[in-house]
Amino acid sequence: MSTIINGKIPGSHPIGVCYGLNGDNLPSPSEVVGLYKSSGIEFLRLYEPRSDVLEALRGSGIVVALCPNEDLAAIAQRPDAADAWAHLPITSPQQWPTPARHSLAAIGLANVTITTVIPGNALESSFPPSAGAFSSDISDVMVSVAGILATSDAPLMINVYPYFAYASDPSQVPANYASFTATDPVVTDGSFLYFNLFDAMVDAFHAALEKIGYPDLKVGIAESGWPSSGNDPYTCNGNAMSYNRNLMNHVLQNGTPRRPGKVMETFMFAMFNENLKRGAVEQNFGFFYPNKDPVYPFW
Repeated sequence: MSTIINGKIPGSHPIGVCYGLNGDNLPSPSEVVGLYKSSGIEFLRLYEPRSDVLEALRGSGIVVALCPNEDLAAIAQRPDAADAWAHLPITSPQQWPTPARHSLAAIGLANVTITTVIPGNALESSFPPSAGAFSSDISDVMVSVAGILATSDAPLMINVYPYFAYASDPSQVPANYASFTATDPVVTDGSFLYFNLFDAMVDAFHAALEKIGYPDLKVGIAESGWPSSGNDPYTCNGNAMSYNRNLMNHVLQNGTPRRPGKVMETFMFAMFNENLKRGAVEQNFGFFYPNKDPVYPFW
């Protein structure tokens, strides 16, 4: 579980792209910032606060960055540290959100929100979506986290990867269900009809939040994407492009069966193929090659 501090994503196009640094051949930070801007990507999720990256982002108008746990601890304890990191999302242990929020408020940053990113395995059950429930060992923590998020009107951020469910069990997970291309409902859950796995995964979290007393808490997407290579026949440029295009259109327009019409803040994964990640699949989630050529037409 990790925590992000960030300026709220404004406007009607709340789509960002994750900028990973697990590569030894990636372009310079200034080139990366230029590529974000030329591609029209206004929001960036950064996993570590490298000084050269932060310097390149200065004055760019691009929203979002991250810093490691110890920095959020400093923010929680010292308003001067909060001032230094005011507009950056920050990862941290769960115990820091409330004091961090108070320090940020002390320097007048009411527009900064604090939210938590949790993985899919935070649920002990997720099928059907209405059965979604948090694991018993974190349920009490999630009540506390949800309360903090509700107070600040911040979304709970989750990682959603239909690809992994599909590739691990293609006989049970139809390709069109995983990729937003089914034309008939694949799963019926009471009155809710599911045409895609993404909605089912997100609604399992909505159901889990309902069970702990937070039915109206917003959910956002911290990561979602599809690899272009590494696991044939499930990975190819066409599959990746189709999923990501459909993902973008879906989160901007449709909501989910349990939350229809709700636009979700979403970070797509990832900006570049990263050659130091473990395994061929993990290395090939990028929209761009390290030389900045597009892996497939998208932006």
